[in-house]
Amino acid sequence: MRMLVTGGAGFIGSNFVRYWTAQHPGDRVVAYDVLTYAGTRRNLAGLDAGFVHGDVCDLDLATETLGTERIDTVVHFAAESHNSLAVLDPARFFRTNVLGTQTMLEAARRHGVRRFHHISTCEVYGDLALDSDEQFSEESPYRPRTPYNASKAGADHAVRAYAETYGLPVTITNCSNNYGPYQFPEKVVPLFTTRALDDQPLPLYASTENRREWLHVLDHCRAIEAVLERGREGETYHVGSGVEATIEQIADAVLSRLDKPASLKEIVPDRPGHDRRYLLDTTKIRSELAWQPRVTFEEGIAETVDWYAAHRAWWEPLRGRAPVVETAWTQ
Repeated sequence: MRMLVTGGAGFIGSNFVRYWTAQHPGDRVVAYDVLTYAGTRRNLAGLDAGFVHGDVCDLDLATETLGTERIDTVVHFAAESHNSLAVLDPARFFRTNVLGTQTMLEAARRHGVRRFHHISTCEVYGDLALDSDEQFSEESPYRPRTPYNASKAGADHAVRAYAETYGLPVTITNCSNNYGPYQFPEKVVPLFTTRALDDQPLPLYASTENRREWLHVLDHCRAIEAVLERGREGETYHVGSGVEATIEQIADAVLSRLDKPASLKEIVPDRPGHDRRYLLDTTKIRSELAWQPRVTFEEGIAETVDWYAAHRAWWEPLRGRAPVVETAWTQ
């Protein structure tokens, strides 16, 4: 396989490049990344993979790269993904997530790839009530509530449109919240961990009972591998752990692992459009592709917190690059 991984220097993308090159050493993998504030070449250090510094909105470069590298498979991670930043700068999310996806689809169509796999999110479906036992299925209607959610929904629709109109061979996975090593320290697990390590307050949104489904990034990588190898063309598969936790439970787990006091928790105002709860029905990927998560939540959180504690030299230079303060919308 000759694979292009967009967003390959970001969190999930670099973990996927790391995973794929280890599991499939005979394949050619090329990371394609514009290196925004959240992407760094250091995430790919020591890996046997190519790299192209490129924007997913650059059709000429994308098409040229697919041809020069003789790519047969595109795995499309590249996206702006921080909900808080989307509240303050929605245009960049629609540019990258919708127009960038359409551009990569067009490049893939012109080149004639064997598979275009698109990474999406549970957030395209909107949210669920906290007192509900509902789950989102692959047939659930799209009801995005934030600029980030809407931009990812638009990207999903573009992928399906290229499949229907042009016959592009596509698959889609919608995943729950990922965590693990190499995640930029604006997201909640590394944010809490890095702040706790320095005895700084952990900002908890006022709606502390809102819940998310948590998936270790390596389980996500294994799910994408299963879809690429055994998934049916044109299908969407949900990837989740079934494990839900509130923001306060995450904070407590981090503080406990680092032996830090609960007094570090600090309540801050909710961001606009803050979703209450997400949970994915993963019956399809489990039954059709025999995938299931391997990393328990307790093991994964502990290992992740330990990784950040041991890799201060990785995250400390990045922390100052975060473009948004979590309370910016109140000012």
